[in-house]
Amino acid sequence: MISYGSYLLISAFLFVIGLIIMMARKNIVAILLGIEFILNSAALSFVTYSKFITKNLDGHIFALFIIVIAAAEAAVGLAIIIRFFQIKETIHIDEATELRN
Repeated sequence: MISYGSYLLISAFLFVIGLIIMMARKNIVAILLGIEFILNSAALSFVTYSKFITKNLDGHIFALFIIVIAAAEAAVGLAIIIRFFQIKETIHIDEATELRN
């Protein structure tokens, strides 16, 4: 059986990967992918805490809310990216500063 620390280590690893992707990439789609990694890390932490510490379903419910928020974020984010690409013909984040016209 996998231990409590192993789950938290995987969660921390996902969080760090998400932060690195968000800081290192100039591509808006890659930044959204980094956000997804961070949200999945939080969901894994909630489920781990729920399973090993409290022994109830609170963490699982929070994880379901995180999954719903991630789906909504992906839908809205991709819609914004599509519109941004139609206007600027690029998806690099540096071009987004010029949208205040």
